[in-house]
Amino acid sequence: MKAFIVDRYGDRSLRAGETPEPEVGDHDLLVEVHATSVNPLDSKIRDGEFKQILPYRLPLILGNDVAGIVVRIGPKVRRFKLGDEVYARPDKDRIGTFAQFISINEGDVALKPKNLSMEEAASIPLVGLTAWQVLVERARLKPEQKVLIHAGSGGVGTIAIQLAKHLGATVATTVGTANVDLAKNLGADIVVDYKRAEFEKVLSDFDVVLNSLGSETLEKSLQVLKPGGKLISISGPPDPAFAKENGLGWIMEQATRALSLGIRKKAKHVGVSYSFLFMRADGEQLAKITSLIESGVIQPVIDQVFPFEATNEALAYIETGRAKGKVIVKVR
Repeated sequence: MKAFIVDRYGDRSLRAGETPEPEVGDHDLLVEVHATSVNPLDSKIRDGEFKQILPYRLPLILGNDVAGIVVRIGPKVRRFKLGDEVYARPDKDRIGTFAQFISINEGDVALKPKNLSMEEAASIPLVGLTAWQVLVERARLKPEQKVLIHAGSGGVGTIAIQLAKHLGATVATTVGTANVDLAKNLGADIVVDYKRAEFEKVLSDFDVVLNSLGSETLEKSLQVLKPGGKLISISGPPDPAFAKENGLGWIMEQATRALSLGIRKKAKHVGVSYSFLFMRADGEQLAKITSLIESGVIQPVIDQVFPFEATNEALAYIETGRAKGKVIVKVR
């Protein structure tokens, strides 16, 4: 099968090559990939930024989102059948959606929303699960609470705004001037144009902040939280709880303790909590997101669709930081 492969960390271009079809275990589905999407995570993995916490063996097929059709099933699969249209974020240890086929554990898969195309469906899994695990699972966001979602025009932001509104929260977001209308149309109650205002000077008394930006934004976010508030970052730094949950060992636990010490101390000083979230694959949660999509609560936001052979160009485009929502690669 054709695939896009990382041969060596730091190479800016993935290698287009031929590789054997993946093996199918007892509980696995072989999915014929119709569409995938590109994420900042893909670039970070390619560049070796996560090699300490995601120790992949190279060469590696990249890609973290898939929509496609089940073409083979393992003997112990019970929830899916041949011909099912499905979508998924594969487990972090089994990524590889920049390919014509991928083998995925059935527990990580959900039926594709009936009202979405393959390309639209491929935009959802990683960002949808990230938004769900931050807002529902970690923050336990309640009606009438206030949440600040940074980078509201990005992949995670566009879904998180819609989910937070569904949960009954008051939603603020930060975007550039060109994306103010997009954020408002997604349901944001307060839109801060970061080119014209400093969010920490116009927002206050928030219960939750979802951070996906750098350390400067992370620290400024402490200023908008009320005592008891939660600062949840998907861009780091990783904390000891993350290392422990993922079984990374004592050395990595100490390393993450040191990496996150500054922000954890500053958070404690103002009476709020800091935590790092690295989303995980979860087919049951994805099925709940499917229900929200089919009922019209959440709609995908897609910037561009690239052909499979232009996968490297799609990655280069998201690295410009200009994409609104998701960038898709049509594989079949």
